[in-house]
Amino acid sequence: MKKNLFKKICAMSIASILTVGLITGTFSSVANAAVSGKIVVAGSTALLPLTLQAAKEFKKLNPMVSIAAAGAGSITGPQSVTKGSAQIGACDWDASTTVPDFKAFSGLVANKIAVIPFATIVNDSVKVDSLTTEQLQGIFSGKFTNWKQVGGQDANIIVVNRAFGSGTRVNYQMKALKGQKTTKLSSNYKEVSSSGTMFSAVNTTPNSIGYIDLVYVKSGVKALKYNGVAATTANVINKTYPVWAYGYYLTKGQPTGATKAFISYVQSAKFQQGSVKKMKFIPVSSMK
Repeated sequence: MKKNLFKKICAMSIASILTVGLITGTFSSVANAAVSGKIVVAGSTALLPLTLQAAKEFKKLNPMVSIAAAGAGSITGPQSVTKGSAQIGACDWDASTTVPDFKAFSGLVANKIAVIPFATIVNDSVKVDSLTTEQLQGIFSGKFTNWKQVGGQDANIIVVNRAFGSGTRVNYQMKALKGQKTTKLSSNYKEVSSSGTMFSAVNTTPNSIGYIDLVYVKSGVKALKYNGVAATTANVINKTYPVWAYGYYLTKGQPTGATKAFISYVQSAKFQQGSVKKMKFIPVSSMK
């Protein structure tokens, strides 16, 4: 009798604990712990801050998942996934389709994860606040070489460009320069390999101009208006500012396991309406 009574008490206690756990979410960490594995993310430096933040949040919920992320330019994203050295390729364009200068990577699936606004930036020494499409085309083609030609001071324009393979460069050429390619000038021109080095170069080089995504814009550089319209998330959403692009996580085939869970977290309403907005990216759902 005592044994039967003890079994009944234990069963009732376990049932009570399970009920409380289901109601309060006590077992969420146990469920999340079932997600395990290693994820390597390679590619876009524009998306790197977002990826690092997502990894930080995701690993708190899924401690058995290891995530390593690095940025070396968008083109390295699909290349790394194709080679098998990364599970996710972060890219500022849909590399499963053909874009100017780059053929489609076959076998890859593009997972849309955010909207990236880009801005033309200048060193604080530059005395202009807005440039037109034609003025930017003139600067990046070498037609305009002095700031006084576009309403600024009498000083040589120093052009800072992203290296070939940069997704930011691809999008800036398509959206800000309307398809015009940049010209590598013999002087007063330099190329940089990442969004971080773009900021540093423009920040430390008087009379310089470059371009970057909004998350990297901070004190030391000035974001110019484009045809009189400020580079803001609000102006991207209301469709008055055209220099933006979708950011993608590329996978070899449909994602599975921990990779699928991580991408789903980045696409979730919690992350999109939280960290995506806070970091000056834009939720995918905001673009109608």
